[in-house]
Amino acid sequence: MTKNIHPVERVIRVIAGLTLCSMAFVGPANPWFLLGIIPIFTGATGWCPPYQLLGISTCPRK
Repeated sequence: MTKNIHPVERVIRVIAGLTLCSMAFVGPANPWFLLGIIPIFTGATGWCPPYQLLGISTCPRK
């Protein structure tokens, strides 16, 4: 699992995931807030499985 997500994109993913998860506490009760776990996980690890499958990397070149 090599990192394939740029640090700025990682922060954006975590913020988006936390926003989705906050829907569990605000607004109508529905299971859609569970989708927030995916961007939090990919942002925390720095690895995105679809990026890996498609050969995409937004990390800066070394």
